[in-house]
Amino acid sequence: MTRSLYHRVIQRFGDWLTQEKPPAETPPCDFNRLKYEVRPGDVILVEGRSRVSNIISIVTQSPWTHSALYLGKLHDIEDPILRKTVANHLKKRENVRLIIEGLLGHGIVVSPLSSYRYHHLRICRPIGIAPYDAEQVIAYSIRALGLPYNVRHILDLARFMLPWSILPRRWGSSLFRTRRGELESGICSSLIAEAFTAIKFPILPFLKNEDNTHFELIHRNPHLFTPKDFDYSPYFEIIKYPIFDPNEPLPYYRRLPWAREGMLHQGDGIISEPEIKKKKNKSFLSNLLSGGHKDKDASDDDSKPETD
Repeated sequence: MTRSLYHRVIQRFGDWLTQEKPPAETPPCDFNRLKYEVRPGDVILVEGRSRVSNIISIVTQSPWTHSALYLGKLHDIEDPILRKTVANHLKKRENVRLIIEGLLGHGIVVSPLSSYRYHHLRICRPIGIAPYDAEQVIAYSIRALGLPYNVRHILDLARFMLPWSILPRRWGSSLFRTRRGELESGICSSLIAEAFTAIKFPILPFLKNEDNTHFELIHRNPHLFTPKDFDYSPYFEIIKYPIFDPNEPLPYYRRLPWAREGMLHQGDGIISEPEIKKKKNKSFLSNLLSGGHKDKDASDDDSKPETD
């Protein structure tokens, strides 16, 4: 009974931390374009609006507070065992675009991409990754579905929200860290980093340099990664889809070599020219001020220079 109450309290606190606020303004991201361009194996960064997002933003000094791995649609997963695993974790069997993410209070789950329709999103695409390796990254993440969340991670977040003046300084320095100094696995980007590390794909590897003659790459601990590291990594291509794309050309029908306005084809090879409207010599106001229009000949005489 006590254990059940404990889990309910933790669950309630996790839901309170992850509760999303309504958007204060329209996100600068075109979701309708992004959903057609994203590929399986892409990392999607999210600018969150929850309490925990604010905390992560402060800790990481970045607006990107959440990351997810794009799977594609259910039928895009070729392995029948993996496809069945994903189907068992779906709340609804719909033909929708899916992502795998780590959610505080829920663990590793599969969600529809549309759940972030009203968020600012960015695609981080692994440069030059082989199709087989992209499938291995997805398979690694699918096998992690259902893993529980880390309770200590939630307690660390609660501690971070309390006033620092009443807490020992050493508590702040141990935020999100184990006794060995490593980040806890509850952070959402840890699983994605583990999946890419498993295929030896670099994110932000440590470069060991010995006398400028021998270089060696060493993978960083996956638990040390945060969402912004995928944005910062030189091995991921950053793809943005702004709501107004300045590089998008006009629709093709506006770029066709149309004739000038007013020309019409009347059939039988007959093309009519646009009607040319005659310009008035004087405006209504000038006529009114001059007391009416003058005789054309008189006007012409007035305009002639005097001669002997």
